[in-house]
Amino acid sequence: MDQKSLSKWLKWIILGIAACGLVFYCRILPELGHSIIARYPEFSGWYWPWLAFLWLTAVPCYAVLALGWRIAVSVGEDRSFTADNARRLARIALLAAGDTAFFLAGNILFLLLGMNHPGVVLGSLLVAFAGVAVAVAAACLSHLVGKAASLQEQSDLTI
Repeated sequence: MDQKSLSKWLKWIILGIAACGLVFYCRILPELGHSIIARYPEFSGWYWPWLAFLWLTAVPCYAVLALGWRIAVSVGEDRSFTADNARRLARIALLAAGDTAFFLAGNILFLLLGMNHPGVVLGSLLVAFAGVAVAVAAACLSHLVGKAASLQEQSDLTI
């Protein structure tokens, strides 16, 4: 597979993830909230705080997709191993770690405010584990791409 086709695949995957995220955050979550309120009207005061919190968790996710798009553009231009891509991957790692910490802290805060169930907090630990896994993988890739960029730069300088 050449660089251009790999870049196109990456861009299509990023667009697919963005579309799935929009459906999830703008359609599924509000409908899920309304169905919970229909069954348990006493939770109606929790709807907007929870929805706003979950929408806030989407912001870093879309920032990651934007950085991924820029990496895909670099791949298409046959500039895969660059210091810029290493920095982008490092930013992705920080965004994933920050979003994970925010998500976990928000769940614990809602638990302390009496707006969450302990089972939901336990379930959020699985989401947090996935976020940490993404952060660690992005940090490792950032390190490796940085080393590859350094080696490529050194080999470009030799005759």
